[in-house]
Amino acid sequence: MATRRKTAPAKDAPFWERKTLAEMTRPEWESLCDNCGKCCLLKLEDEETGEVDYTEAACKLLDIHSCKCTKYPERKKYVPDCIKLTAKLVDKLKWMPSTCGYRLIHEGKGLEWWHPLVSGDPESVHKAGMSVRGRAIPEGKAGDLEDHIVDWPE
Repeated sequence: MATRRKTAPAKDAPFWERKTLAEMTRPEWESLCDNCGKCCLLKLEDEETGEVDYTEAACKLLDIHSCKCTKYPERKKYVPDCIKLTAKLVDKLKWMPSTCGYRLIHEGKGLEWWHPLVSGDPESVHKAGMSVRGRAIPEGKAGDLEDHIVDWPE
């Protein structure tokens, strides 16, 4: 279920303040991604507790400098278990970073100051230290993922 804000935003407010995730156009939806790359980090789930740990290892398709998928339109062809995020899935994916634009909007919160839609600068997410740039390693160089668990994605 989509979360609504308590007060109605002004008619001239940005789309992310006026619309639920389900109401957004495809271009609006895509622009909510801040290109932090956190969701593309490989994760380990404890089978007993369901707790998820992030690793610093990035999906083989993630360009760890731009923090963009190199095969985005056809990513499922190369990574079959890649999740196609939808408005209905946002609430179910508890591992989504707390700073994720999709998660924030779903929870009725605003975007962070460094989000490119707010700042107007696609580099602001990286300048603010909120992306995986400079911290992630390629999946192919990681080896045992348990040796690469990190606590910095939030």
